[in-house]
Amino acid sequence: MDNKIILEKLYERYIAPTRRKPKDYIGVEIEMPIINLNKKAVDFKIVHSLTRAFMKRFFFEPSGYDDYGNIYAAENTINGDILSYDCSYNNLELSFGRERNISEIHKRFGIYYNFIQEFFKPYNYTLTGMGINPYRKYNRNIPIENGRYRMLFHHLGTYKNYKLPMYFHKYSDFGTFSSASQVQLDVEYNKLPLTINTFSKLEPIKALLFNNSVLIGENDELHCCRDMFWENSTHGINPHNIGMYECEIGSIDDLLSYIASTSIYCVERGDKYINFTPINIVEYLNSDKLEGEYFSDGGYKKIEFTPSIDDIKYLRTFKFEDLTFRGTIEFRSVCAQPVSDSFSVAAFHTGLMKRTEELAEILEKDKVLYHNGYTSGELRKLLVRSGLPSFINENELYGLAERIVNLSRDGLRQRGFGEEKFLAPLYERIKNRTNPAKTLFERLNSGEDLEEIIKDYAKINRVG
Repeated sequence: MDNKIILEKLYERYIAPTRRKPKDYIGVEIEMPIINLNKKAVDFKIVHSLTRAFMKRFFFEPSGYDDYGNIYAAENTINGDILSYDCSYNNLELSFGRERNISEIHKRFGIYYNFIQEFFKPYNYTLTGMGINPYRKYNRNIPIENGRYRMLFHHLGTYKNYKLPMYFHKYSDFGTFSSASQVQLDVEYNKLPLTINTFSKLEPIKALLFNNSVLIGENDELHCCRDMFWENSTHGINPHNIGMYECEIGSIDDLLSYIASTSIYCVERGDKYINFTPINIVEYLNSDKLEGEYFSDGGYKKIEFTPSIDDIKYLRTFKFEDLTFRGTIEFRSVCAQPVSDSFSVAAFHTGLMKRTEELAEILEKDKVLYHNGYTSGELRKLLVRSGLPSFINENELYGLAERIVNLSRDGLRQRGFGEEKFLAPLYERIKNRTNPAKTLFERLNSGEDLEEIIKDYAKINRVG
């Protein structure tokens, strides 16, 4: 296939949608682990009962069934809100139809959340705001039984088959016990390179403020395991599919070339999800035949198939700043936050999107983090760990973080909806030189019971 045609198709899918006039819409997705406080596995029958009760109460319609007829996704067709389970019935996700005002989303979140918590209370269950399920060892960490999730977990489990010069972690089931807080924002075509470069350089500061994914008792030094989960899995075989942009995106052509350097690892053919060794999308579309695997009758079978240009829709990356086919950038590097602080994530990004040029200037001139011999990716890896490297002055670092949060506040004020109130938790973290992961360890080290921390991270009492 002519490479020019491939580039045109990639441009059409990912870049052309940003040419429309942005309307400042916000999309928010909040994942939260379901905790059985009885220290037993979450009973999926209770989860399915919640789903039915939630649908009846809020007039949601089924939008996804597993192979046994259980509903794993339901949508309100009027406002676009979705209740779903991400990867596993141990992980609940609330996604919200696009809005201009964060407060409107927050209001609906509070109504949904309180209903779910009241439903769970008689069973001694709770949702909580932690990026790693603290009771994962009690759970059945299995994927939702459908084609997509079964394929995904099979793909992640194939790491044992590779003999590559890279480290693979052992947590191929990480999707069943890790939770995130993601936001999608409209992005302007002529600001694409600036936005991606600037927010990529912001990632170390985001680690400082938002770290909250801890494998308690297994890797206490790592305060945000999310990065490791993706980078050191089969998703990270091509490093351009995950994490940071480690090169400067100087133009739209540079961005298009970067997209063309990413890999595809699955497609659908009829009712079959097929996964295969990740292969560069251009190389994939220039292949006559490829071999993959699909699930059938309780096992995996080989299949030969022909690539199609339409398979571009299955190209899925997991960048921290992910350009989507909707004309948005999805910011996806932040762990689930304590529930009362959940909307600090959307507010932080939304405000800074209004002040991207000023943010770029701050980061360009910075000497606290940058200009010390480290790339943004290396700095992120340093700041997802406990403690600070010796070349970083803590007071100056938090001073830089405060300048950036102030800039976000100014951007939110410019929007005129009063959304700056959602930044209050970040100012508190800066004042106390902490983040949710550090607070977790401080409380555990002082002898506090983990269950009490789970309950505190589950409270929704910060913003009315």
